[in-house]
Amino acid sequence: MNRLRLASAGGFAAAWLVAGAARAQEAADLGRIAQFIRWGGVAASIPVVVGALLLIRLVENFGDRLSARFSNRRPTIQKVQTTVRFFVYIATTAIAASLSVRIDPTAVTVIGGALAFAVGFALRDLVASFIAGITIMFDRPFQVGDRVTYGGEYGDIIKIGLRSVRMNTLDHNIITIPNNKVFTDVTSSGNYGALEMQVAMDFYIGVDQDAKLAAEIVREACLTSPYVFLEQPVPVLARQVILQDYVALHLKARPYVFDCKYEKPFETDVHFRVLDAFRERGILPPAILHRPVGEPSSAPPSGKGRG
Repeated sequence: MNRLRLASAGGFAAAWLVAGAARAQEAADLGRIAQFIRWGGVAASIPVVVGALLLIRLVENFGDRLSARFSNRRPTIQKVQTTVRFFVYIATTAIAASLSVRIDPTAVTVIGGALAFAVGFALRDLVASFIAGITIMFDRPFQVGDRVTYGGEYGDIIKIGLRSVRMNTLDHNIITIPNNKVFTDVTSSGNYGALEMQVAMDFYIGVDQDAKLAAEIVREACLTSPYVFLEQPVPVLARQVILQDYVALHLKARPYVFDCKYEKPFETDVHFRVLDAFRERGILPPAILHRPVGEPSSAPPSGKGRG
């Protein structure tokens, strides 16, 4: 029994000595790291960081004013704005690091050995987002100003930063997407750097209605809208579908809006025009068609529906 107690006490003492040695080693490493920090440089880097933040704010405000004044150049202005912000971040980080740390082979060895694992583990997501941000800048799956669908959200890309992408949805909600998440989901860009964008619109009429006349009405409503981009064609496609147990004709128009930010006003304007024209021409929505039992089926007159 005494031998067991002595063995337990010896094990506890050995563990305490090992822990004490580890704490002493950590303190020594921190002391050596502190020797390579220029505290005066740390103080000098604070105005650099503050100046960089002010410069970014000035660039953003100036870019916003230019975008409001020259709306046809808004995508280009926003691209320049994003690029300037990106390089200001990089330059500020490099200047602050050069002022605050004495860079020599010994410093690199000590700092790398003591902090590599801890910093790498703590900042792995941030580093992944940073690398993904650089990849986005060069691969360009989308650009600032694009109207994008991502992860069930739909809106305009307003900022591409080092860590995340920000989207302003059509409900005016700001969505923040980490850069490393962008490559794990499918991203759909409606305009990809251009102002104009295709806007698909769906219309449904009864199978006994005049489909050609309805298609012409839809096309004319698109072409006469003040939001249409006339340099692109306006195709209207038709097919027969089953819509909630109704047999219907589906008309899909694919016009272009001259500026993607007017997508919803364009869609609303065209739908009002089409509804008014359908009402005037007597073109009816889908309905159940009743045929007499025992008589051969015959197509009803064009332009007249049965309900």
